[in-house]
Amino acid sequence: MRIPTDRLQMRFLFPHKKHYPKGTDKAMENNGKKIIYADNAATTAVSPAVLEAMLPYYTECYGNPSSLYALGTAAKKPLEEARAKVAKCLGAEPNEIYFTSCGSESDNWAIKGAAHKMLKKGKNHIITSKFEHHAVLHTLKKLEKEGFEVTYLDVRKGHNVTAQQVKDAIRPDTCLVTTMYANNEIGSILPISEIGAVCREAGVLFHTDAVQAAGHLPIDVKAQNIDLLSLSAHKFHGPKGTGVLYARQGVFLTNLIEGGAQERGKRAGTENIPAIMGMAAALEDACAHLDENAKRVSALRDRLIDGLSKIPHSALNGDPVNRLPGNVSFCVEGVEGESLLLLLDAKGICASSGSACTSGSLDPSHVLLAIGRVHDVAHGSLRLSLCE
Repeated sequence: MRIPTDRLQMRFLFPHKKHYPKGTDKAMENNGKKIIYADNAATTAVSPAVLEAMLPYYTECYGNPSSLYALGTAAKKPLEEARAKVAKCLGAEPNEIYFTSCGSESDNWAIKGAAHKMLKKGKNHIITSKFEHHAVLHTLKKLEKEGFEVTYLDVRKGHNVTAQQVKDAIRPDTCLVTTMYANNEIGSILPISEIGAVCREAGVLFHTDAVQAAGHLPIDVKAQNIDLLSLSAHKFHGPKGTGVLYARQGVFLTNLIEGGAQERGKRAGTENIPAIMGMAAALEDACAHLDENAKRVSALRDRLIDGLSKIPHSALNGDPVNRLPGNVSFCVEGVEGESLLLLLDAKGICASSGSACTSGSLDPSHVLLAIGRVHDVAHGSLRLSLCE
């Protein structure tokens, strides 16, 4: 089958040049060909504004924020300002924001901490969905080995889960509900506000992995009754290696790393000030332009979906309406995903067949199996993810 790569024009897939520092055009070439980057769900480029926000903290204001001398206190102030900026973007308070190294760390910290705390109250039941990121699923498998019981909700019509499913699964011994805000592979946006309301009414802690949503969808942790939330900077033009865990005031967090007093004594280790400053700048910029970015990217997404839908034996994955602005996910029957990616790569197009975290695996995506794709069809998946 010939894949019509001529449809995938740079103006539809390639992020604006404003997101790339000077000289990047040369780097974004492969054997003289322009590279069309359409894998923004895996990672994004650091924008010039973010890079500019980071640089002074490498060479000028490089003091340890825990130090008492002037150079140290000069780094402490912007650290707390960055915390306040992130909190504002999420509808949270600054003392509810903990800086981490990534979304996976935040997921692990939130889920393990909440589970172990609630176990002391005799509650050992957790609810999640079958199409969560492996940072959540593998953490839950580990907890199952410790004696916790986990209910995995089916992904239903529309390639989504419902608040009613969560409500029906809650038991007297339920200690935690953890569902993603939006799926990283197929783009479905979950009914987070409704799930949050169900959990708050039942008195059950609610965690959401918002790694794909932060900076792309509106988030208000208070209005949505979210107790714990994870995000990662490199998904919205921030630097790699930094993330956030939001924990509602009153929700107990176990200590993640023992040692110093950083992050209110919960996560020891000198803070990565340059990356944190970059993350705060990236999230603030993304949230300031949320509506206009979503409108523009959604229009490109829909045009791309319309074109790809005309390929014989192709099927759209994910909720056709409630989906991430930049997510396009298809299965093409009779085509191996790996072959499809190699063909696109030969044309200079960077794409994915699923989660970047499992791209080296030959097994079909657990997400696609969860939405009902048969094994052979799930092997022929393609994800194109656009950005602002």
